[in-house]
Amino acid sequence: MFDSYNWNKKVILVAEDEEINYLFLEEVINRTGAAVIWAKNGQEAMDLFKSNEIDLVLMDLKMPEINGYEAMRFIKETGTGIPVIAQTAFAMSSEREEILEAGFDGYIAKPIKIPQLLSIIAGCFIDTEK
Repeated sequence: MFDSYNWNKKVILVAEDEEINYLFLEEVINRTGAAVIWAKNGQEAMDLFKSNEIDLVLMDLKMPEINGYEAMRFIKETGTGIPVIAQTAFAMSSEREEILEAGFDGYIAKPIKIPQLLSIIAGCFIDTEK
């Protein structure tokens, strides 16, 4: 499954306040060769985004201090065009539409399925390389 993903020059910022969720994502992403940076809340996500060269952000929506929507807006306002994918346990179809209308580049529901996660990230990387 991981053989077709070679992201060894990519850096993915994972904004996730639950350590177990982060460790799962880190394990999956590391198998693609990408580097992973962990933000434990929205404020850290914004700070780490400013101080690192990030290729993609996986953003939990419900986090302490600053939520994922606010952190995503900050990242989008930088004008870098870096994709931000929402990750959330709220999986209703109406919420998916709201998330995408808010400005996220993609959406994945928890519990996260590995093939779906890799496909969404790959799609974002293809879009940014055009």
